Amino acid sequence: MTGGPEPISAAAREGFERELADLRTERETVARTLKGGEEVGDRGDSADELQRAETLDRLDRRIAEIDGRLREASVAGAPSADAVGVGSTVTVRFADSTESTVQIGEVAEWQDRNMVTADSPLGRALLGRHAGDTVTYETPEGPGTVIVLSLGDLGDKA
Repeated sequence: MTGGPEPISAAAREGFERELADLRTERETVARTLKGGEEVGDRGDSADELQRAETLDRLDRRIAEIDGRLREASVAGAPSADAVGVGSTVTVRFADSTESTVQIGEVAEWQDRNMVTADSPLGRALLGRHAGDTVTYETPEGPGTVIVLSLGDLGDKA
């Protein structure tokens, strides 16, 4: 990733929006269980109240993180068509001459079998590359190599 506002794939945006809705629902549920300043009965009740407050804090942090990422993606606009980035669709040729078209995403939970996350070894190696580049990346068996044949954004495959 570049450190500036990063584009986001449509699949990641949908996934973030689903997660955000789920988190907000969970937050409402947890918030309703907090006593809000009332005296708690015993130490068990106090521990339960503290646990719910910590859960609420965790949910609030994740909600803020996702909100920020979605705002950043809105500012960033569409993925570049000339360099691999998050949201790009990339056709590569592996060392064994097989070709594969993959999508560079950022969230593993929302991926399909053609998705490569931007923080995976192959994803990191592809970021910023162009058609015609030869890229080396780490695999469990040792270094791997791919040639970037072409790239586009996820909208090209809709």
